[in-house]
Amino acid sequence: MTPHAPQNDNRTDAMLAWFFVLVWGSGYLASKVGMQYAPPFTFLALRYVFGVLCLVPWLLIVRPSWPSSGRELFHICVAGLLMHALTLGGSHYAQYLGMSAGITALLLATQPLFTAIFAHRMMGERLVSAQWAGVVLGLAGVALVVWHKVDVKAVTLASLTAAAISLAAMTTGTLYQRAFCRSADLRSSSFIQFVLSLCVLAPAAWVVEGFQVRWSWQMAVAIVFLVIFASILAVNALHLLMRRGHAAKVTSLMFLTPIVAVFLEWAMFSVVPTWLSIAGIVVTCVGVALVSRRS
Repeated sequence: MTPHAPQNDNRTDAMLAWFFVLVWGSGYLASKVGMQYAPPFTFLALRYVFGVLCLVPWLLIVRPSWPSSGRELFHICVAGLLMHALTLGGSHYAQYLGMSAGITALLLATQPLFTAIFAHRMMGERLVSAQWAGVVLGLAGVALVVWHKVDVKAVTLASLTAAAISLAAMTTGTLYQRAFCRSADLRSSSFIQFVLSLCVLAPAAWVVEGFQVRWSWQMAVAIVFLVIFASILAVNALHLLMRRGHAAKVTSLMFLTPIVAVFLEWAMFSVVPTWLSIAGIVVTCVGVALVSRRS
């Protein structure tokens, strides 16, 4: 290995990290736009239909490796249900039931804290005290960023349950994928997970929502963006980073996604961030820097 290899790897990881943050943060607004034309399960079912259609020709060209055993296939399916169907289904349905985007973002922003705790207890990963402080600072910063959007009156037991399911699935799925699918081909795994998620969400969309859709170009653009950039490229970037780095460090990037959403709302809808949000952005960035620092 050449002396420049570690430096090149660090640059690649940094590019993947920023790509994930920008796309995942943009996904909040794309989902918000899409659910104006279809309820959550229906919107997600349409998203995975398009995802499967996108992956079929790509897989025919690249011809990736497929699971070599039933055990490997089982692990890929479990990770897919957690990362796709339950995570997105729970967060989307929480907002559909009236939970504000601010509270949803705040609850899901606790995911790096739970990831750090589980990775510390279950996977033997060690964080120094400064990194633990960074996790707490990151969470506090996100709370400040989204505080002006928090509407406690809109919170119900059902919406809290949906958000809790999303949080638990995201935390468990991220660690599960890393622990049991380390050698799985991410391209074929994505196809398997998309098909499985579609099989779960399509019946829910039909039974619960009657598969009601108001077709529009805005919804089509949202689906294209969320499938290609979020579900395929960003999720695979996250898994690559998880394979190459510390679980808590990687998932601390989640703290930055609401910040991207705030700036995009400012640029696209003239929603000017408050001074409290700006202070939260600074605190969040300090927290992520502490978590990501070298031990």
